[in-house]
Amino acid sequence: QLQLVESGGGLVQPGGSLRLSCAASGVTLDYYSIAWFRQAPGKEREGLSCIRSTGGGINYADSVKGRFTISKDNVQNTVYLQMNSLKPEDTGVYYCAAGWTPYPGLCSVAVGRYRFWGQGTQVTVPT
Repeated sequence: QLQLVESGGGLVQPGGSLRLSCAASGVTLDYYSIAWFRQAPGKEREGLSCIRSTGGGINYADSVKGRFTISKDNVQNTVYLQMNSLKPEDTGVYYCAAGWTPYPGLCSVAVGRYRFWGQGTQVTVPT
């Protein structure tokens, strides 16, 4: 059974940076697309970025394009989300998830494509 554990969240001032990690155990990530999602209080879960099992097909939501970078370390079986130029609206619980997204083209950040979820890590950017 695939298990995902997020880490790296915290409190950061506007304009600052954080790097989130999504460590997988139980199964290699070679079989899955991995995505990062964010859920702000009172809002629906939002897909932010994803990466295919091959490391390609990277996709970003418009809200984070140019500021966030997703990457994958096959040796560590871990996916990262580097977040720069953070804004108060980036505040929320960040989740990683594993699933399968159709080919060809970019991977999908649709919630319904992802079956395995981590417990989330809180990111807070104060106003």
